[in-house]
Amino acid sequence: MLNKVRPLFFILVVMGLILSACAPAATPTEASQPEKVVETVIQTQVVEVEKIITPTAGPVEGTILVDGSSTVAPITQAVAEEFQREFPDVRVPVGISGTGGGFKKFCNGETDISNASRPIKPSEVELCQQNGIEYIELPVAFDGLAVMVNPANDFAACLTVEELKKIWEPAAEGVITNWNQVRDGFPDQPLTLYGAGTDSGTYDYFTAAIVGEEGASRGDYLPSEDDNVLVQGIAGDVNALGFFGLAYYEENKDKLKLVAVDNGDGNCVLPDLTTVSQGTYQPLSRPIFIYVNRARVDEKDEISLFIDFYLKNAGQLSTEVGYIPLTDEIYQLAQKRYDNRVTGSIFEGQGSTVGVSLADLLAKE
Repeated sequence: MLNKVRPLFFILVVMGLILSACAPAATPTEASQPEKVVETVIQTQVVEVEKIITPTAGPVEGTILVDGSSTVAPITQAVAEEFQREFPDVRVPVGISGTGGGFKKFCNGETDISNASRPIKPSEVELCQQNGIEYIELPVAFDGLAVMVNPANDFAACLTVEELKKIWEPAAEGVITNWNQVRDGFPDQPLTLYGAGTDSGTYDYFTAAIVGEEGASRGDYLPSEDDNVLVQGIAGDVNALGFFGLAYYEENKDKLKLVAVDNGDGNCVLPDLTTVSQGTYQPLSRPIFIYVNRARVDEKDEISLFIDFYLKNAGQLSTEVGYIPLTDEIYQLAQKRYDNRVTGSIFEGQGSTVGVSLADLLAKE
């Protein structure tokens, strides 16, 4: 570009000198400052040339690779759709391989953003460190884990945490196989279980909240990382009991029946926007997250545009797809965390953590 500017610059200089020579005789004041006159002409012309040849910024383009939790995917997909209306040259494909599967890809540098329905675990922190991957952890919404039965079930309207533990703990495998073993008065009919797969953050959180240890569960149930598979399984089995994210229940409430949970205080609570956001649906209310590759933020301008758009619109869009928005305070703290490029986890890599305050943890930073 400079090679093109220089010839034009010299032409303007020469033209300026010729015009100066042909101009009427200067007054004594003007004649005493000929250099300033020429300098002014040249500077004016150069500015005009620069205005003509300075390129304008082109549209933002590129691809942002996202994978991970099937629970968080509907929110990220909704955000991506709206974002791409504003920035049509940016692609945001959203894969679903479960929270654990997503972190494997993310910590191997295969993706830019990882959806997660629980905080990152120590083993995943270690994998990221081994591969030199730093990450920014951002909460995006609240979710309740829904416990469901087939609509034909007319007896299991409410289950206690202790009863759920009795059903799902490792010792129950091959032992608790009938509904009448769960509670006296329940019918003598088989108990069939459906739940999130072991690569799912929903599985990790459910086992931590109900059994008391992340990943501790009986193995003789029908697992899937795809919540739609679980919907079909429970809807087609009169003996079924299962769990997954509340949003998928909301989408399929005509096929499923929601079970209330008693946390031990005698109150049977159903998950909804109010009980999850206020923390009265316990212990199955949780925050959900996205993780951003720190190095990619500097490499791809489109990522920061996407994150800013995400945090500004997550409240409305999460509600539209069946999730519970965070408070304005938490979204602002998350935005500040991103703006300051704060890496690491506010949960210190502990994985699923039950009954925590996001606002308190973020405010500590």
